[in-house]
Amino acid sequence: MRLSQMLFNTLRDDPAEAEIPSHKLLVRAGYIRRIGSGLYAYLPLMWRVLQKVSQIVREEMNATGAQECLLPQLQPSDLWQESGRWDTYTKAEGIMFALQDRQKRELGLGPTHEEVITAIARDMIRSYRQLPVHLYQIQTKFRDEIRPRFGLMRGREFIMKDGYSFHTDRESLQQTYQDMDRAYRNMLRRCGLKFQPVQADSGAIGGGVSQEFMVLAEAGEDEVLYTEDSQYAANVEKAVSLPADAQPSPFTEYKKVETPNTNTIATLCEALGCDATNTVKNVLYQTVYDSGMTVLVLVSIRGDQEVNEVKLTNELTALAPEYGAKAVLAIAVPDPEAQSKWAAKPLPLGYIDPGLGDEYISQQENLAPKFLRLVDRTAVDLQNFATGANETGYHVMGANWGEQFVLPDRIVDVRTAKAGDRAVHDPTQILQTARGIEVGHIFQLGTKYSEAMNATFTSEQGEELPCFMGCYGVGVSRLAQAAVEQSYDKNGIIWPVAIAPYTVIICVPNITDSQQMDVAEKLYQDLQQAGIEVLLDDRKERAGVKFKDADLIGIPYRLVTGRAIKSGKVECVERKTLASEEVAIDDVVSVLQDRIQTALKA
Repeated sequence: MRLSQMLFNTLRDDPAEAEIPSHKLLVRAGYIRRIGSGLYAYLPLMWRVLQKVSQIVREEMNATGAQECLLPQLQPSDLWQESGRWDTYTKAEGIMFALQDRQKRELGLGPTHEEVITAIARDMIRSYRQLPVHLYQIQTKFRDEIRPRFGLMRGREFIMKDGYSFHTDRESLQQTYQDMDRAYRNMLRRCGLKFQPVQADSGAIGGGVSQEFMVLAEAGEDEVLYTEDSQYAANVEKAVSLPADAQPSPFTEYKKVETPNTNTIATLCEALGCDATNTVKNVLYQTVYDSGMTVLVLVSIRGDQEVNEVKLTNELTALAPEYGAKAVLAIAVPDPEAQSKWAAKPLPLGYIDPGLGDEYISQQENLAPKFLRLVDRTAVDLQNFATGANETGYHVMGANWGEQFVLPDRIVDVRTAKAGDRAVHDPTQILQTARGIEVGHIFQLGTKYSEAMNATFTSEQGEELPCFMGCYGVGVSRLAQAAVEQSYDKNGIIWPVAIAPYTVIICVPNITDSQQMDVAEKLYQDLQQAGIEVLLDDRKERAGVKFKDADLIGIPYRLVTGRAIKSGKVECVERKTLASEEVAIDDVVSVLQDRIQTALKA
């Protein structure tokens, strides 16, 4: 491609809306253009990158026996109501774009395709002889993000590979899950990325087992906790650990004490002269289920720990049937305005005790009349602890479960694991932290969707059984930007060879110099004939502008037909290291072929 003929221009200044380096660089280098909030046009250079990523994904998927298809982006609400996720996606998470057609039928723009693929399986799969089967697609998805940000990282429209497998039993599902684990590792290695597979929460997709693939980068939105022995890695939403041991309690007797201005654990510990591990804090949540029922949840946890709201949501989702529901629509710490709608009398916020009475709840329709009481495991074994006295400005100390307070029946793990904690698999290993960008996620769904939507098969024994399902996603456009976030310098992008839009760029310092142009044209033709993708910068620009643009757009190798051609050579610059050497014109093709092959194998 000749750069003079390409829709291409670069910016010298960072765009105002861009917050992280990869977003700034992709806009500045002419890869993407913002069309609206969370909406971007993929310009010619970016489309080439996305095609290369897609091809790597496609090759690895095909190698496992998966079959490519294409599913509709527009999905009828009926299918989502069958699975029970319509309200979850349109009201709770609120990420689905929902609309009505002219016949007043409700539709959604697909953020994911579990319902559609399950409906297909229901219609087409009859016998165990047809299983296992694995279908995938690469296409545009939609999410109504509350705050679109970071360019392609969190947009409202994005390109994704999503695959779905169907099986006769869990063993078959686990085999495909392992195949996908290997395929995803191959994809990311081939794309030239440093990554970390981690245990993950399944979220609204569902299923008991899932794994994320994180590209490690400082701008990552996710925190990854891992051990140096490489035996454990998990998203902080999922991570488990052993907290620090509680310090011996300094309290020897139970009593109520005045503690003004101590509505935080830090101020309480300072006032009482104790450690945070000697305290129990009680956090109040307001939960709304899809049945319309509101439930007030009181979580008691050791004072030095924080509630992990993802883990808490999972616990509350498991309890949904008790409230005539399937899913949690919303969970939040109620502010004074929210409390005013259900509190029978003012709550002593900051001073609540574990036995906060149900009389604080006014009796009204669709409001559970009693607190749902949960206690985190970190608080269960505490003795002689300090906690709220249920009176503003007062706490009690020397309290014990079974004496002053009833230990809740529901003991849960809802604490947030953190760097510095001990690992569960080996307490000598200490959790470390890193930032990551999620670019892939694989799930063992089990029979969640097949049971809800009646996707069954007839077994060899003649039984009608629900299909076991797996789900496997790769963010194609997100992966492309993650590659930039992981590899750039002060001059611009540094693309891995495998997914660079072009492998070589030829810069002609002076296009009016016939010798420079003749050499450039010869190399341009020779490289193309050798199967090397090449960009020829034949623009009427100064040499300095061309060099800056070449660095900014991040093409792996730059050839310069400058002064060296008088001695039968051209300058060859490697973008990654900026190392420069002169190469004989006749040797350029073979030298680059060797370097490209070496880079692809690295």
